Amino acid sequence: MNSSLPIVISASRRTDIPAFYMEWFMDRIEKGSFEVINPYNHHVSVVPATCENVHSIVFWSKNFRPFIENGYGDKLKKRGYNLFFNFTINSYLPLLEPNLPSLADRLDQLESLSDCFNSNTINWRFDPLCFYKTRGNQLMDNLHDFSLIAEKASNCGIKRCITSFMDHYPKIKKRTARMADFSFTDPPLEKKKEIVLKMAKILSEKIISLQTCCEKEVIDVLPLDCGITKSSCIPNDLLVEIFGGRLSIRKDSGQRIKSGCGCKVSVDIGSYNLHPCYHNCLFCYANPAKRLGGKDAGKLEGRETGKSQSLSFTERH
Repeated sequence: MNSSLPIVISASRRTDIPAFYMEWFMDRIEKGSFEVINPYNHHVSVVPATCENVHSIVFWSKNFRPFIENGYGDKLKKRGYNLFFNFTINSYLPLLEPNLPSLADRLDQLESLSDCFNSNTINWRFDPLCFYKTRGNQLMDNLHDFSLIAEKASNCGIKRCITSFMDHYPKIKKRTARMADFSFTDPPLEKKKEIVLKMAKILSEKIISLQTCCEKEVIDVLPLDCGITKSSCIPNDLLVEIFGGRLSIRKDSGQRIKSGCGCKVSVDIGSYNLHPCYHNCLFCYANPAKRLGGKDAGKLEGRETGKSQSLSFTERH
């Protein structure tokens, strides 16, 4: 990356900073730098955090309520920072995402963000698409609220929806192994193609484009004219288009380029260990398997939402 160009700060793929760690974030902004620990070799690097060095800050979150209520966006804007948002809003399903606000609350947050900031600075992430089996080997998914969320997103002026299918990491299998009558499952490629095409059709009626995150295998089997493209959750070219200035538009070599990641270069802050995420999502690649235990392990009773149709999205639409 050209050292003369400002950087993009990604806050963060490693944890949910807007939900849990904005006081720490603002303290580091005040100090003018972040200390970032490489999760693989534990090397500590110093990342500049001044407006002169930072073109944009990209926030990732499932719950922007603390960010909104404490006015952090306005504070950062007044300091001169450009802000961009990756807001993950999935269907309401406490089994998979147990520690999130209600869907109505999160949709209200989306409206607040779009009112305070240019709606073009918001990516709606419906991510990941999850498929699982419960009692009686019944196949279920988390798509039941997709149309409702899409309608609200459209009314807020959102133009991009990013999605991907759940990655079946060993730690996730370990996490769910003790759960009675539950297992994640991976749909065949043809089913994945069918699902994203139906999602794209619903979104096109609301003038929202569908993009996939690290789903090259799916993209490769889609019709060329379907309008679905690979995503760039860190979109430096779009950041320049919105905010002006100059940025490197190289792809981020630290991400899964071969799998279809279109993210441009950025610096990810935060730490898996020092900043644990308390959403405790069942499918999360960063969530330690040991955190699902005791009274929560193996209990499905009372945590489902009555969405018992197999492949509810494909049946309902």
